[in-house]
Amino acid sequence: MRPASAGVKLTYDDFVLFPDDGRRHELIDGEHYVTPSPNTKHQRVLANLHLMMGSWLETHPIGEVFFAPYDVVLSHFDIVEPDLLYFSAERAAEVLTQLHARGAPDIVVEIASPGTRKRDETIKRTLYERTGTIEYWVIDPKIDVVRVYRRDGDRFGRVTELSREAGDVLTTRLLPGLEMPLTRVFRK
Repeated sequence: MRPASAGVKLTYDDFVLFPDDGRRHELIDGEHYVTPSPNTKHQRVLANLHLMMGSWLETHPIGEVFFAPYDVVLSHFDIVEPDLLYFSAERAAEVLTQLHARGAPDIVVEIASPGTRKRDETIKRTLYERTGTIEYWVIDPKIDVVRVYRRDGDRFGRVTELSREAGDVLTTRLLPGLEMPLTRVFRK
């Protein structure tokens, strides 16, 4: 792998040479980001969401849900590994390959950590907005909050913040009828 120097953007060709070291490697606008393995609460939240969505999709087969590590190639300079992602059947037929996804998921979920919180809320939000993701959920397991960005035209509309403390329930028009109480999302 060639080292990045000032003004040089890394590409998908560089990305495939990154080590398989148990850490998450991503490229955003050609810049390499490395994130350590997630902590226990992160994994519990991810498992809870995946189980709820996956179970619902078994009886309502309208799409597929995946979890990291799974490469999402948004451009030659943008390759990410969201924590959880959902593809409608229509979008899956267009973007899923044998290796990875080559296009934006319908729903992207990032579970924030101290090292990723700012990036998740800024550059990743902008990237997902620009590349056509319909909903972007940023989950903050430190305070048991979910921030939901929903597409409104060509941009994300005003963020909706849901909390466990308020007894909120996460829903999406993309999975009609699925209700995910935050007490279950954040349970131990």
